[in-house]
Amino acid sequence: MNTIQVILNVIIILALVYGLIWMKKRNYSFTKRVLTALVVGIIYGAALQLTYGATSSVIKDSNTWFGIIGSGYVGLLKMVVIPLIFVAISTAITNQTSNNLGKSALTIISVLVLTAAISAAVGIGTAGVFGLDAQALQKGTAEVTQGQKLDASLIDFQAKPFQEQLIGIIPTNPFYSMTGQGSNATLSVVFFAAFVGISVVGIRKKKPESAEVFGKFLNSLHDVVMHMVTIIIRLTPYGVLAMMTKVVSTSKFNEILRLLQFVLASYVAIFIMFIIHAIILKAFGLNPLTYFKKAAHVLLFAFTSRTSIGTLPMTVQALTKKLGVSEGISNLSASLGTSIGQNGCAGIYPAMVAVMIAPAVGINPLAPAFIIKLIIVTAIGSFGIAGVGGGATFAALTVLSIMGLPVGLVGLLIAIEPLIDMARTALNVSDSMVTGLVSGKLLNELDIRAYKDNKNLGSEGSEGTSIEL
Repeated sequence: MNTIQVILNVIIILALVYGLIWMKKRNYSFTKRVLTALVVGIIYGAALQLTYGATSSVIKDSNTWFGIIGSGYVGLLKMVVIPLIFVAISTAITNQTSNNLGKSALTIISVLVLTAAISAAVGIGTAGVFGLDAQALQKGTAEVTQGQKLDASLIDFQAKPFQEQLIGIIPTNPFYSMTGQGSNATLSVVFFAAFVGISVVGIRKKKPESAEVFGKFLNSLHDVVMHMVTIIIRLTPYGVLAMMTKVVSTSKFNEILRLLQFVLASYVAIFIMFIIHAIILKAFGLNPLTYFKKAAHVLLFAFTSRTSIGTLPMTVQALTKKLGVSEGISNLSASLGTSIGQNGCAGIYPAMVAVMIAPAVGINPLAPAFIIKLIIVTAIGSFGIAGVGGGATFAALTVLSIMGLPVGLVGLLIAIEPLIDMARTALNVSDSMVTGLVSGKLLNELDIRAYKDNKNLGSEGSEGTSIEL
């Protein structure tokens, strides 16, 4: 009986996929197709859960088939992340006509850390308004187990001080880092790619032929990788449909209701930070509505996939092809933004958790001294854990341990982690893009005419012009 139900569910999702293909043939814009996939996935996932139950074997088996589309798509994007980072950073340096690489990197990192501090302040304020208090929550078996795991992992995490983590960015084996292994894989690849680019620039006077040949090779490799990105991004609506169906069909809504106050507070804080992103853009003379229109498909995918790294190819392409940011700034801001200053995971989340946990150990979370220290610690910590796996969890570990708060209580939030992580990831990606735009404007590497051009809202290309998706 279960087999028949699973087959029926698979047939339905294939029919929905065909519907998206039909929309493409009818020339619906790329963003509209992604948004449609998101909504339809929510509806279909809810229908599955209401029919079978979140823990049903039918849903579990169905999602293994849906995963061919959803997980397969994310896998394709992750496949090109490391090659993209390498060619993007190396070519950005070798193609530089001015010696402003250090200034560009410093500007980008400064903006990322500053927005992390702002997001921490937003998290603190929102937690205070909602009156979040860990003492009011009840622990379930899963939360207790998770809390014990976090306490254990903190010992290993604290064994590596900030200085050691910073040095860990230098890859002792760059090819190992390029496999995506290691706690600092992303930043290690950025470092190695930058080192290669600087080396190519350094031999131009002594060995111009070698520099020219290798530079042409890097540019050719860049063109190939970017075309791979374009091919994969064309599959976005189908990946979003499958992933959203899985998320909704397996979410335990009774657990969400139990922690509804924290869910609402998190989404309010994230929404406020999106507004602040808009204000920042406006302050630099950029129309926020134009940004959100052109970045919509990227943010929707980040929301659905819950992976900043997986969204990286789309982030770079949107910045360069739709928002008018130079390739060098786009590649640096997008790559560094996956590991530094993430507003959702490394800003809002650890700050809110700290405020929520503080009363449980007799600390007033609204005391000025506590707030100032928490903002500083969160901002610095957003850079200190760069590249470490675990995202928001490790950000929370860092902040709570430095603030002298018990980390085990983070396990209270295990039930609703996937739900809030969706919006956090979208905010993280938005931070990378806003940072790229602000840095581009400050460094005169932003094409305002391309930014304002509303003819290219629904697709993006990789060969300098729009390619229909």
